Amino acid sequence: MSVIKPFRGLRPMPDKAGAVASPPYDVLNSSEARRMARDNPISFLHVVKPEIDLEPNVDLYSDQVYAKGAQNLARLEREGHMLRDEKPCLYLYRQTMKIGDSDHVQVGVVAGASVDEYENNLIKKHEMTRPDKEKDRTRHVETLNANTGPVFLTYASQPKINALVEESCKAEPAYDFIADDGIGHTFWVVEDADTIEAIVGAFATLPHMYVADGHHRSASGATIGKKRREANPNHTGEEGYNFFLSVIFPHDQMYIMDYNRVVLDLNNLKEDEFISKVSEKFDVAQTNEASPDKATEFGMYLGEKWYRLQAKAGSFDPGNPVESLDVAILQNNLLAPILRIGDPRTDKRIDFVGGIRGTIELERRVKEGATVAFAMFATSIEQLMAIADAGEVMPPKSTWFEPKLRSGVIVRPLD
Repeated sequence: MSVIKPFRGLRPMPDKAGAVASPPYDVLNSSEARRMARDNPISFLHVVKPEIDLEPNVDLYSDQVYAKGAQNLARLEREGHMLRDEKPCLYLYRQTMKIGDSDHVQVGVVAGASVDEYENNLIKKHEMTRPDKEKDRTRHVETLNANTGPVFLTYASQPKINALVEESCKAEPAYDFIADDGIGHTFWVVEDADTIEAIVGAFATLPHMYVADGHHRSASGATIGKKRREANPNHTGEEGYNFFLSVIFPHDQMYIMDYNRVVLDLNNLKEDEFISKVSEKFDVAQTNEASPDKATEFGMYLGEKWYRLQAKAGSFDPGNPVESLDVAILQNNLLAPILRIGDPRTDKRIDFVGGIRGTIELERRVKEGATVAFAMFATSIEQLMAIADAGEVMPPKSTWFEPKLRSGVIVRPLD
């Protein structure tokens, strides 16, 4: 079963929701966040990127950074910019993003997800976490005593849940705004006891859920739950620390974009030598099209030219859910053996660019100092679920979800 729990959310006053809500902490660096929040004292960046209110040379992992985040969250509540709901509720969060000439719409249920189910792999993962990032999120939640950034969960779409969500969305939303990036955010508070019971009961029929995005946030929630459980002789399982903030979407509403690669050098190879080595495992042809059209196909920008790479038969195992991922094909047949990038999580010669920035960003990176860039075909949600079901993990930087969940739309205090 899948356990979800209502909670007393801390959320913006309706007329301030657009000003409070901010991009998540991990899509902006400190300089970008500082500029974005400069003229907005109630931006939630002051909570999730609190270093922006300290000296620019501050250690991002110093105690004062986390303490400043706690002070800023308390200030938003004290000054009346955010309010705490009087009773436990569920919430609905709809996002609308323009894709070409049509709108992509996704609606998620906002609830506490179970730490026990995370630990027992009923909430399935598909990525490894980095200890430094997990420790950072754990300290942030511990110091603020709140989940400030939601975990993005998904599940195999169910008609009953869809119907309950659709019916609840007919009510007047608590807030509805368009962010500066053009993405619409609509939020409902579900406080009717019968509706809450029905939604919780419908989720209880799901055998499992999946972490789509937010592995470090979910891991930190589990770490805090375990730590506080061990320290509480009167532990019951109902305490706030037994759950973490999640927005849960049906899988068929997910939109995954390409997650592209940029490499600084060719590992001391000349361009013609490099292309010759690439041709051993890929069919290579010059093209005017930057983005690949299908899986196992790649765009490569080198020497101010675009090339199309097609993985050759025999260069990967199509029956292996991990090895047949495009990111694995590129890593195993090009990045590792030719460019000597063994661990893309730690190698400083490689960087990653979310597809939302477009292939123009890849060209810009190469023109400004990198040497080669690779445009990927997006991983599918079905591939993600198959890998998680198999108990496997994806290579780093395999998925880029859009639209991103805004921070500050809802906060889940742990008290």
